[in-house]
Formats: sequence, structure tokens, C-alpha cells
Amino acid sequence: MKLKGKAHKYGPDVNTDVITPARYLNITDIAELSNHCMEDLDSQFISRVQPGDFIIATTNFGCGSSREHAPTVIKHCGISCIIASSFARIFFRNAINIGLPILECAEAAEITEMGDDLEVELATGEIINLTKKRKFYAKPYTGFLLELIERGGLIEYTKERIKEKIFNI
Repeated sequence: MKLKGKAHKYGPDVNTDVITPARYLNITDIAELSNHCMEDLDSQFISRVQPGDFIIATTNFGCGSSREHAPTVIKHCGISCIIASSFARIFFRNAINIGLPILECAEAAEITEMGDDLEVELATGEIINLTKKRKFYAKPYTGFLLELIERGGLIEYTKERIKEKIFNI
């Protein structure tokens, strides 16, 4: 699965309260909630982000509360993948469950700057910074995890598996 887009770069400890500010959690429409993604950290994020883009961050991305809203709004905004030096474990699991790929690669996170063009191949873990002409490697997605991501997350994967069992597809 090859992904291509621009980088939106952030520093350490981007927490779930910044990704989806708590004052908006009464909004049930994901499209409307997504309009507030990252607004307390980067008020221009929503106007700049394009489908396929990447979020790049340094350490501990997704720390804070365990709300699933955070990776969900990021994915809904069109982010194809998050690359960081490290992730909060609960955010990591929530992202995988909803089919949002995340890669840990400290060197790529350090070198990449806002607006750099990137290309990522999930099956090999290859991250290419096209702007800087640099190549990095993260742990690739293989087997079940790659299938989970490709099918759009745990719910979609499970729906398809049930359908396969019922209809012997």
C-alpha cells in the first residue's frame, strides 16, 4: 500500500486534547467534529490538509486521554499516515483499530519539515522524503496488521470476515 502526500510537522507530546479539544466532544457528526482537528495547536491545519497528507511528530504522539475520537478525526481529515518517533500506546492501538496507519521512525520524524513531500510503502516500511531525497525505514506492516489497515480497520475487517463465513466467499 503506497501513500503519498505533504507533511504537517509537530513536536513532542501532541495530546488527544489538542487533536480533538474536549469542548467539542458533544458533537456527534464526525465531519463537523473533524473541522476542529488540531485547532488548538495549529489553527491552519484544516485549511491546509489534503487527502493523503501525513502528520509528522516527535515523541509521545497521542498521549493523554484514551478517546478514540483523536485518530478518527485525523483519518477523517484525510491524513493517510502518522509518522513519529514514538506514540502513546493507547493511541497506537486506537489508530490501528480504525485503520489509520502509524509508523515509528525517529530519523524521519527529525529530518522531515512542514510541507515536505513524502511517499510511504506500508508493506516495506519505506519512507521517502521526496523533498530532501532521503530514505528511511520503519517496521513494515505485514500479515494481519496490513490486512486490517487495508480493509479500513477492525470493524470493516470483521464485517468482511463474517460475510466470508456466511456466504463462503
